[in-house]
Amino acid sequence: MFQSFSATTSPDQGPPRLAALREAMVGAGVDAFIVPRADAHQGEYVAPCDERLAWLTGFTGSAGFAAITQDIAAVFVDGRYRVQVRAQVADDFTPVDLPENKLGPWLAERLSEGAVVGVDPWLHTQTEVAALNKALGDKVALMPVENLVDRIWSDRPVPPSGAAKAQPIELTGESSISKRERMAETLRKAGHRAAVLTLPDSISWMLNIRGSDIERNPVVQAFAILHDDARVSLFAEPSKFDPLGPDPAIDIAPAADFEDALAGLTGPVRVDKATAPVAVSKILSEADIEVAWGDDPCILPKARKTEAEIAGTRDAHLRDAAAMIEFLTWFDAEAQKGGLTEIDAVKALEGFRRATNALEDISFDTISGAGPNGAIVHYRVTEGTNREIKPGELYLVDSGGQYVDGTTDITRTIAVGPPGGEERAAFTRVLQGMIAISTARLPRGVSGRDIDALARAPLWRAGMDYDHGTGHGVGVYMNVHEGPQRIARTSEVPLEPGMILSNEPGYYREGAFGIRIENLIVVREAAELGDGRDQLDFETLTYVPIDRSLIDAGALAPWERDWLNSYHAEVREKVAARLSDAARDWLEQATRPI
Repeated sequence: MFQSFSATTSPDQGPPRLAALREAMVGAGVDAFIVPRADAHQGEYVAPCDERLAWLTGFTGSAGFAAITQDIAAVFVDGRYRVQVRAQVADDFTPVDLPENKLGPWLAERLSEGAVVGVDPWLHTQTEVAALNKALGDKVALMPVENLVDRIWSDRPVPPSGAAKAQPIELTGESSISKRERMAETLRKAGHRAAVLTLPDSISWMLNIRGSDIERNPVVQAFAILHDDARVSLFAEPSKFDPLGPDPAIDIAPAADFEDALAGLTGPVRVDKATAPVAVSKILSEADIEVAWGDDPCILPKARKTEAEIAGTRDAHLRDAAAMIEFLTWFDAEAQKGGLTEIDAVKALEGFRRATNALEDISFDTISGAGPNGAIVHYRVTEGTNREIKPGELYLVDSGGQYVDGTTDITRTIAVGPPGGEERAAFTRVLQGMIAISTARLPRGVSGRDIDALARAPLWRAGMDYDHGTGHGVGVYMNVHEGPQRIARTSEVPLEPGMILSNEPGYYREGAFGIRIENLIVVREAAELGDGRDQLDFETLTYVPIDRSLIDAGALAPWERDWLNSYHAEVREKVAARLSDAARDWLEQATRPI
């Protein structure tokens, strides 16, 4: 439910581990070593055996990396984690801001000519390595080495081996055979004999399976080779797949056989330079097998949800909304009494979700931040940071559930007692940005980059902003963060019908409060309007009240007020029948028109 950092991630363990790593660097003949957050599957969430960054530095955020030299140990993080990293790492580590600082130039500035940077080729993609090589130029060389953290991590956990289970076709909307044949046709049209798949969500989607290898993310960790005749070679612990039974088109072998299988392929072999470890293309090239750079063939088809997946996701969100409203009813009563803590709230919220008797897992560790802790964008409460939720403060809760028919992710910011004027003004601007995305119409072909500014404009007008994307893709009983679609300045992927995204603008004042409002939305064909142009819009999936006490109704435009009142009316209509009497009464008050 909440993270409790053991001695393996405490800041005081960082200095001796850093010293041991530097000694290993000398033995390996490297002047710097890169420690990414990622695993060999490039997952955002990693198994305990792959928590190298956290083990070394104490930093537990879901994005970032360390660059270690003999003189400085830098931990690179973006705006989501700047407060968190300072709280978690020892003084021996130096936080460095992303994207203001790029790794290549940073290293080039600090290393002498002829220096060598060690990288584990299983933890970096071709895209990353190419960018780093370009930035370093001829001055500094990259060298693939055995992972030096693994060499000094004496009690490293064993890899996960959770059993796989079949995902029913009633929920997927398409059989695995059909998916494999579609992907194989893509390969044949491109003239590719095979594709290497390294993303667990791609493999799990293609095979219509789910797993338990990664906490909070029901995927199966494996490598796969999809052949142009729709056969699949799967590499993972074979016992994982015993519950599924045999499939003549799928060969299962231990992960240790993956490298030999790569070397035995006939090219061209498709490899995704943005997601596959650079070790994959290195093995193929050394075996004189032609590498054809191309996107993972599952990425876009997986993002375009079927009607069955969208229907299941709607059901999951209504079930989850009822649990959230029961929680908000409880919270409204308990917070006023005093003594309620962030951990108390996390436990209660998970309890309401489990009471649905449908929860498989939470979809990520709940962000439960009171007062200044709410300003830590990806805050994770621990026994050491647990804070009382006090009257006069804002409380931010970002949470979600994994249900067999869908994945949820919702954030609400709640005023405990009467809110201050600054808080109400900022909250209202965040709400206006969320409404702008909710009501947007966009021509087909528009990407998340093109609409990101809609959410920020109300904040920009007041000289304010937030240092994270506006929205991420979401899977269906899969990863809560799923590409390639996003609403962010860096996203160039066109939005397409069936793509599920979060809509979550925010505002954070360090040391004081944090605000974020998040609904999930799905892209759909827009109703014909005007001159009949081909346009898309969004269907809202999340139906939970937004705190009216934090809204400055006078600052809303009439159409914004209409949207909010209509949204709250839909919440009552869709969810009231699922609630207890007390929660239904609370909902009536919480959704009164403004």
